[in-house]
Amino acid sequence: MPNDGASQVIQGDSECRDGHYRPKKNTAGVGTELERANARRNTMVDVFGATSTTEEVLSGVNLHGKRILVTGVSAGIGVETARSLAAHGAQVVGAARNLAKAKTATAQVLKEGTFNLGSFELIELDLADLKSVRRCADALLAKGEPFDVVIANAGVMATPFLHTPDGFEMQFGTNHLGHFVLVNRIAPLIRKGGRLINLASAGHRFSNVDLEDPNFVRTPYEPFVAYGRSKTANILFAVAFDRRHRGNGIRAAAVHPGGIQTELDRHLDPAHIQKTIEQMNKQLASEGKAPFQLKTIPQGAATSVWAAVVAPADEVGGQYCENCHVGKVVPDDVTITAVSEGVRSYALDPKNAEALWKKSEEMVGESF
Repeated sequence: MPNDGASQVIQGDSECRDGHYRPKKNTAGVGTELERANARRNTMVDVFGATSTTEEVLSGVNLHGKRILVTGVSAGIGVETARSLAAHGAQVVGAARNLAKAKTATAQVLKEGTFNLGSFELIELDLADLKSVRRCADALLAKGEPFDVVIANAGVMATPFLHTPDGFEMQFGTNHLGHFVLVNRIAPLIRKGGRLINLASAGHRFSNVDLEDPNFVRTPYEPFVAYGRSKTANILFAVAFDRRHRGNGIRAAAVHPGGIQTELDRHLDPAHIQKTIEQMNKQLASEGKAPFQLKTIPQGAATSVWAAVVAPADEVGGQYCENCHVGKVVPDDVTITAVSEGVRSYALDPKNAEALWKKSEEMVGESF
């Protein structure tokens, strides 16, 4: 594994059906595997984008010997993330609340992982319940097997006003606090050169975190404001985790998967979704641009695997990524539309990240 934390990428080698990579003769004038990997990275901006799939991003990537934890593997991009990594030889541990549902959803993950000399196993995790989170972390620590990557993929979106068993607003409690406790508890298992990838969203633009009223005690509840708070928290957690661990070569990044139709949308009215898309298309048409298209699930999972095992660590560490590249900060006084790229500065603010870390420790009753 190169020092930048990216996986071994062998440009021009042949990936065989048994999962092994057999080198071809060098016909591109690039002498070593590391040079070939670097040559590929240098052109990543041109190669990968919004329509790239997991298989395109992982083409030529050998993940044998790498162990990766992915949360939220019972549906959607979590399943595809796990599948693509296992299919390239990784040992994948998938975490899910409903193990029976996850077992059915990940049958192909297990099949492709086994066929390509990777592996796949499940562990129970309910991120809304800190007792479950701590049990999961304790089980992983007791096993003692290190991870090269942790992908905090699971989440909920735009739920009704609900509370977790611990009394937290459901979206903040599940999307942020559950992962905050899990990741920090298993941090000793992350190898030097490893990575944490937090699934965030362009939805962070709905709201900064509110550390004075995180549970909407005084603030009227709005589903997408709550979602925005939790997604901003996902980004800020990556920023703070990266600052704490980069001295050991462990980096953290947040990723926006893009617009995808998955079970994450289950609390949304289909008519509302359609109306939103129509509004976006009207705006795009006025700008002479093509209509908006939802990403496929393999396209939606591509940025996760790109940031986890392909992109140079120093490029993505402490950053917000989208469409297989690092997103640019858009000033608060500049309008961001639903179809434009960019991250708000408050989501990458180190002081904001530290304040969130302190508040999160206070809320969960643990110091990390």
